[in-house]
Amino acid sequence: MARTAGSDGEATARAIREASLALFARYGYEAVSMRQIADRVGVQAGALYKYHANKQQLLVDIMRDHMEQLLEAWDAERQPGEESVAALDRFARFHIGYHIKRPDAVFISYMELRSLEGEGFRDISRLRGKYEAILRDILRRGMENGVFAIADPHVAAMAILAMITGVNTWYRSGGRLSQAKIEDIYVSMVLGSVGCRRERVEHV
Repeated sequence: MARTAGSDGEATARAIREASLALFARYGYEAVSMRQIADRVGVQAGALYKYHANKQQLLVDIMRDHMEQLLEAWDAERQPGEESVAALDRFARFHIGYHIKRPDAVFISYMELRSLEGEGFRDISRLRGKYEAILRDILRRGMENGVFAIADPHVAAMAILAMITGVNTWYRSGGRLSQAKIEDIYVSMVLGSVGCRRERVEHV
């Protein structure tokens, strides 16, 4: 008989999310069944449907949670009225620091966008667009103020996001460089990519 994951519904929901994240990240959404998720959690397969209508809805919920929490975290981090260079520095460090701590969620958010259907795809695309617009607005403001030399804020934003999200593909805690030093290096490259150079604070 399957072991239940406790009587607390919130604890079970959290266990389902964590199991799904791990399995989707390791095997891919298409290769994972609801039964596999239930086995990992320790519940009967039918119990999953009390929390999610189907596997597609589970994926949408996971990706929505990731994007909503990301936007909420940035809202707490941002400094309204900050000048463009400082705002771009802050955004890049925030993005790297936030994503490094959530490798499975980040992998799924980018690699499984292709697996979303209909309204779920539109919902997640809207949230992604809202986050992308934050960086685009920083770049546009810097461009208008003559601080950044870029041809198109949207293209520049997508290129920068690709670069700073790529840290997750190789970063491992305890490596040769500290996270702070990696952030310094990436911020220097981000600023350089928009035609801006400045002395930065060095970390070890």
